[in-house]
Amino acid sequence: MSRALFSLNPDLARLRSEGYCMRIQGSFLVMLEVPYVDAQRQVRFGTLVSTLDLAGDRTRKPETHVMNWDGDFPCNVDGTPLQGISHAAPNTDLGHGLTARYSFSSKPSDLGYADYYAKMATYATIVSGPAAVLQRGISPRVFRSGEEENEASVFNYLDTASSRVGIGALARKLEGEVVAIIGLGGTGGYILDFVAKTPVKQIRLFDGDEFLSHNAFRAPGAPSLEELRDAPKKVDYLKGIYERMHRSIEAHPVEMNADTLGLLDGITFAFLSMDAGEKKRAVVAKLEALGVPFIDVGMGLELTNGSLGGILRVTTSTPTKREHVHHGRISFAGGGGQDVYASNIQVADLNALNACLAVVKWKKLRGFYRDLEQEHHSTYTTDGGMLLNGDQL
Repeated sequence: MSRALFSLNPDLARLRSEGYCMRIQGSFLVMLEVPYVDAQRQVRFGTLVSTLDLAGDRTRKPETHVMNWDGDFPCNVDGTPLQGISHAAPNTDLGHGLTARYSFSSKPSDLGYADYYAKMATYATIVSGPAAVLQRGISPRVFRSGEEENEASVFNYLDTASSRVGIGALARKLEGEVVAIIGLGGTGGYILDFVAKTPVKQIRLFDGDEFLSHNAFRAPGAPSLEELRDAPKKVDYLKGIYERMHRSIEAHPVEMNADTLGLLDGITFAFLSMDAGEKKRAVVAKLEALGVPFIDVGMGLELTNGSLGGILRVTTSTPTKREHVHHGRISFAGGGGQDVYASNIQVADLNALNACLAVVKWKKLRGFYRDLEQEHHSTYTTDGGMLLNGDQL
């Protein structure tokens, strides 16, 4: 991807052709070996780091004129701080092995920078100018490739969302995960939508059912009539959508039973979005035997006086707290009763909300979000919008 971006975009190619030491690291555009003068009037080298705005594999006009800098604060030839650039000192971990000790702001006009050549070259000139005075011939144009073999990405294109808001280091906390999503009905499909946008190592999908017309009204996206006529397996249909973004999705069109539970070996986390019953009990027993944390989601709705009401549930089980699961928090009894959700009522908004609550809890477990209460069970009641937590660690 990195080499392709430099070959496909004239502004990036020009930076390389004019000798700047450039590479793409994570989803940042990086200029290495930029000379500058420090407060002791010594010539040193730092790194310029810019967010990168892309439309697929084509660069866009930079949305921000701000530049990150990894190095001491650059100075004039006499050792006084360089003027002409406003700055902050965030000491930010940008992720992907990059840090920023300062951020600079030098806006050429109200129109900003025309492209990434203009942005990177301008900052390089500002920072390196005093160094060229102290040491004749020194320049950021070192005519040396900054390319390195980047670790293989799970994405088919760069995650520029994390870099532009400064959460790349947080996103990396999810990288080692092998996530199973068991049950790809309404809520499970939305869980996949959210997880597929994270850099998890692998996503395994489990569901033996076909994707039919009623599923189209509870799942993310919009299938065509032709796709529905083919009656694809849910896992195959959803994999076909999300593998456009995430490279490592496995589809298993199977039911969970003694013969298929082994497919869960090697996972690090699981989301359960499946009907109550002995199959769920067997999955829970398998996950507990593996020592794998999991989140089970559920929904109970009833139709009363012409409107729906009910409760969404997110129950978390970790190796340090599992007993609540077997004390009524998760039902292993079969379906039935007055729960109209079992009749495939179209509640895509509640499916999505249930998935949101589950994925947020997963990210809390992994340190992406703060988790002060460390709740292992929460419910959302539609009437009154009430969210309650319980079973704290």
